[in-house]
Amino acid sequence: MAGIGPLTQDWEPVVIRKKPPSAATKKDEKVVNAARRAGAEIESVKKSNAGTNKAASTSTTLNTRKLDEETENLAHERVPTELKKAIMHARMEKKLTQSQLAQLINEKPQIIQEYESGKAIPNQQIIGKLERALGAKLRGKK
Repeated sequence: MAGIGPLTQDWEPVVIRKKPPSAATKKDEKVVNAARRAGAEIESVKKSNAGTNKAASTSTTLNTRKLDEETENLAHERVPTELKKAIMHARMEKKLTQSQLAQLINEKPQIIQEYESGKAIPNQQIIGKLERALGAKLRGKK
């Protein structure tokens, strides 16, 4: 930068400020009391349902009423009795335990227990794996 002109220094003060106070600090009790002492105008408004769950619990919405009036009994489909017995019979013929069969089809032993007790929701992929592992037809007519 030589040859441009004489070097000068800028002696103006630089003011570095902190971030302006956030909404949470504006509501802080100390800040409010300091503002009162300074004579600032303070407005306090109570919100109608602030901090309560009254609106959700007291008023019944249209959807809630529809659900209450619903009379249809909805339940998941369960494993049919014929399928339960067929799985157990085929597994016993192969002399496999539930955990061994589960390991053959890469599923948890709990899945086999649920299918044999009839509590499982039928999954065609798992039934297909069982058919291949047991070498027996489990779906459809025999």
